[in-house]
Amino acid sequence: MKMDSKFFWLAVAALPMAIGCGGGSKEETPSFEEKGANTATSAPATSVAAATGTTAGAPAAATSAGGATVTGKVTLAGNAPPMENLKMDADNYCKTNHPTPVKAQEVVDNNGSLQWALVFVKSGLPASATYPVPAEPVTLDQQGCMYTPHVFGVRAGQKVKIVNSDATLHNIHPMPAVNAQFNIGMPLKGMTQEKVFAKPELPPFHIKCDVHKWMSSYCGVFAHPFFAVTDSDGNYKLTGLPAGTYVIESWQEKYGPQDQTVTVSGSDTKTADFSYKAS
Repeated sequence: MKMDSKFFWLAVAALPMAIGCGGGSKEETPSFEEKGANTATSAPATSVAAATGTTAGAPAAATSAGGATVTGKVTLAGNAPPMENLKMDADNYCKTNHPTPVKAQEVVDNNGSLQWALVFVKSGLPASATYPVPAEPVTLDQQGCMYTPHVFGVRAGQKVKIVNSDATLHNIHPMPAVNAQFNIGMPLKGMTQEKVFAKPELPPFHIKCDVHKWMSSYCGVFAHPFFAVTDSDGNYKLTGLPAGTYVIESWQEKYGPQDQTVTVSGSDTKTADFSYKAS
C-alpha cells in the first residue's frame, strides 16, 4: 500500500522522540503554535513589579507586597575567562543559522558587568505571606539551536511554555533534584508543550538538550515573586518588598552564590551590589 509522503516524513521525524527521549513516564504529544502566534521570549527581566508573569525571571508582585525596592549590579573583577566557540557542525541547520561563531554563555561579561545572574530574596519574608501564581506561562524557546533565555526564574506551580522555533529536532531534558525530571522530543518547528515545576527549588537546575550538547539553560523555582535576572549591563531590581531584613542572594553559573543582608522599610530603595572575582 502506498503511504502518503506527508505522513511518512512526519513518522520519520517522530522516531527520534520515541527512541531517544525515553526515561520513564509517558509524555503527552506536543502541540503546535497557532499561525501568527508570538513565541518570542522577552529579554531578561530586571523588575518584579513591572512583570505580568510572561517574562522569565520576574512574575507579578505579591498581594502582600510592600513598597520597598532593592536594586543593584552584578560585576566581575578581573579578566573574564575566554568562552569557547560552540561547535554546531553536527547539525547543518544549527550551523547555517549562525554565520559567525556563537560563544558559550557560562560567563557573559560586558566590560565587567555580568549578564545572566539570578538575584533573589533567599530569606526574611513573612512565613504567613502568600503570593498568587501568575496564570500566564514563562516561555523557554529553542531558537537558533540555543535556549532562550539562558537563565530564568519561575514560580512553583506556574506553567513553563516550551517552544521549538527551529526546523530541527530538539530534546528538552531538565535535571532538577527536587522536582520531577522529564525528557521530551520536539522534532518539528512550531511545536509547544507546557510543563510545571510544582516545588520551589534552588540552586537553579540545568536544562540540557540530548541532541545538541551545547544547548544549556538554568531554571530557579520560587515560592515568592522576588527574583530577577541581570540584564546585559549586570543590573537587577526587586520591587514591592514589605518592610523587613532580607538575605539577598546572587547566583551565577560559574561562580556560584553570594549573599548580602539588606533591611528595608516603607518605600525605601536600597542597593546591594555583588562582585565576583574572575578565575
